[in-house]
Amino acid sequence: MNENENRRPLASRDTGWAKLLTRQLAATAITPNQISATSIVFAAAAGASFWLAGDAEGTLRPLLLILAAAFCQLRLLCNLLDGMVAIEAGKNAPDGAFWNEFPDRIADIVILVGLGYGVGLPALGWAAAALAVLTAYVRELGRASGLPADFSGPMAKPHRMALVSAAALVSLLEPIWNGRNELLAVALWIVALGSAFTVLRRSVRLVGRLRTAG
Repeated sequence: MNENENRRPLASRDTGWAKLLTRQLAATAITPNQISATSIVFAAAAGASFWLAGDAEGTLRPLLLILAAAFCQLRLLCNLLDGMVAIEAGKNAPDGAFWNEFPDRIADIVILVGLGYGVGLPALGWAAAALAVLTAYVRELGRASGLPADFSGPMAKPHRMALVSAAALVSLLEPIWNGRNELLAVALWIVALGSAFTVLRRSVRLVGRLRTAG
């Protein structure tokens, strides 16, 4: 199977800045696995920022929301660069497949659970996290069955991170309407429901492909 079939299609992979960062990292002793592990640190920081922002007052709240959005994007940056350093720079490792997937699942959980506690909906946060993990499970189940990876949405990893990051930044405007966490709560609901739909969609596509292949 073509290796590129199992890589998430990302336009950012072909940008000059991404290639420059890849070359710079490839010239160091930093490994792709270390970049993958670092994504957990950024994700934990994002989840903690969302959680703490829930009850924060004054200028601390907007600062935490900005940090939450920034850490979510840094998590995605790690997800981009680990694969580019591994493949484009030829620094792949035998255990790379583990580090490519496992940190992502931890990252999804800590970010969405942190957001759930921050908006006072911990059960929803855990549900969104579980459904996010299931989207990846169905994708990997397809790969284990010999099929190309299915990265279809509407709530794949980049979509989830874009949504919660945007909600965090737009929430900076809450004082205009005397709001508090409404946008973040709506975003979490969209992540949960969108992830559920994505799981169902990928499952239906997987079963259809397996039947066709059989």
